[in-house]
Amino acid sequence: MSNNSEALIPLRHSCAHVLAQAVLKLFPQTRLAIGPAIDTGFYYDFDSEHHFTVEDLPLIEEEMGKIVEKNHQFRCTVVSKEEAVAYFQKKNERFKLEILQGIAAPTVTFYHHDTFQDLCRGNHVDNTEQIRHFKLLSVAGAYWRGSEKNPMLQRIYGTAFPTKEALDAYLIQLEEAKKRDHRKIGKALDLFSIHGEVGAGLIHWHPKGATIRHQLEVFIRELLEKRGYQFVCTPHVASERLYQISGHLENYAELMYAPMEIEGNPYRIKPMNCPNHILIYKSSIKSYRDLPVKMAEFGTVYRYERSGVLGGLLRVRGFTQDDAHIFCRMEQLTSEIKEILELIQIVLDACGFSDRRFFLSTRPQTSTVGDAQTWDAAESSLKNALESCGLKFSVDAGAGAFYGPKIDTVVKDAIGRDWQLSTVQLDFNLPKRFDATFRNESGKPEHVVMIHRALLGSFERFMANLIEHFAGAFPTWLSPVQAEVLTIADSHVEYGRTVLKALRDAGLRAAGDFRPDTIGLKVRDAAAQKCPYLLTVGAREAAAGTVSLRRRGDKTNHSIDLESLIEGLKQEVSGRRPAPGVPQES
Repeated sequence: MSNNSEALIPLRHSCAHVLAQAVLKLFPQTRLAIGPAIDTGFYYDFDSEHHFTVEDLPLIEEEMGKIVEKNHQFRCTVVSKEEAVAYFQKKNERFKLEILQGIAAPTVTFYHHDTFQDLCRGNHVDNTEQIRHFKLLSVAGAYWRGSEKNPMLQRIYGTAFPTKEALDAYLIQLEEAKKRDHRKIGKALDLFSIHGEVGAGLIHWHPKGATIRHQLEVFIRELLEKRGYQFVCTPHVASERLYQISGHLENYAELMYAPMEIEGNPYRIKPMNCPNHILIYKSSIKSYRDLPVKMAEFGTVYRYERSGVLGGLLRVRGFTQDDAHIFCRMEQLTSEIKEILELIQIVLDACGFSDRRFFLSTRPQTSTVGDAQTWDAAESSLKNALESCGLKFSVDAGAGAFYGPKIDTVVKDAIGRDWQLSTVQLDFNLPKRFDATFRNESGKPEHVVMIHRALLGSFERFMANLIEHFAGAFPTWLSPVQAEVLTIADSHVEYGRTVLKALRDAGLRAAGDFRPDTIGLKVRDAAAQKCPYLLTVGAREAAAGTVSLRRRGDKTNHSIDLESLIEGLKQEVSGRRPAPGVPQES
């Protein structure tokens, strides 16, 4: 059996059924909800008087093992809806009965193995022996059908693979992921915090975290301004009328915060920047000669996420997008998309994400904005841009938004996990809703095409990816402290301060540890903060005008004169290389 996600679905779905059977055997009063396969494995939701903990998982695994060993066949039967209702009424399975209420078809399918059967559409493996390599991972709470108005259930997560080797590799990856957890590293390196007095999902950037974020902003601003982007700033609140025009109030209200009343009129905290950018575009009449118009903003937006899905920087309620919108003609799309793809690669290369894949999402089968000819031209423009950049890509047929096709970028991090980052989205909808036009060669108004694009996505989520990719050991150009000066004794502090000043005068982010502690303690403390370069100074260095240089990860020191050190550091930082590049001198 293949390890790709599609092939794993029957395996993992079957494992969820075995999990449910084992739980019912050990805890007979438990009621069943749902148990699907997911990207990382499977889960089953239970309603039980027993409070499940991770200590229960080995016992449940053991019971699952007994079921699996008996090589039970998975069988499907079709029953009438009335029979299914009677079956679950007898078992007092309220959640299954609620599912049945939402099924209009006169018949439903049950899947059986051993003594267990469940309401299920499939698919499953042939027999239980095919699911030997599984592991239960965690326990969590989950509201029935995702609504806080419904009962809280207990969810047991697990994973399964076709081979022991694949399972072991995944478990090793999970252990490494725990070590790299951005919440743990963020606290250890003093990068950010979240405070209950303010609210969940609202990030406070500490000086070190804010420094990394600022460097990303500076980098992106430099890239964009060279390519004709103009930066704008827009308000954090807007009249509800704006989102009625854009359609967000109709289609996006569940992720928007409740309105506030200002002088009798409803206002909303903004969930996205695009409607504001369109208004700026429309503030003056545009000719075809003015296009493209490229507008960028590091715009903070706010979206309502349920507390149960919030997690560090990865899922938040307030975040800042490296947002940009390009207003252009259809015939300009290929060149504009090509430039965006080149920008994406420059940014991801500098940030160490060299392993990446591109996906072209095409017109969905459901209703869309624009005619077939417009969609075909737009998809062709995206495809041509990808090909002209020499990028391999996969077509995700029908996965585009109703308002236009898109390109998504998925990167693989240092431990092999996939993250969706950069995105490019075409939009035929908003320009029509706002009547955003330009004057064509005939002097007639023509609707502009709008490109939404983000190189990082959001700074918050990208920072989480960066922290976990590098395990907190950031490239020098991003590191909050690029070099730390450590003095061996009090008598060397004066020279240490001279070195520190020289580094800072050269525009480098440097710190000094001049405490009257042992050099061993100072080295350990600086290494724990993952500083790229440690510069030890003592009597010999003071006399020679040098420093004793140790790179992050090295156990040996190298003597180097201060001028060469500064020049090497400046070159490394200005080149924004993901790896150290300071020369050595022995």
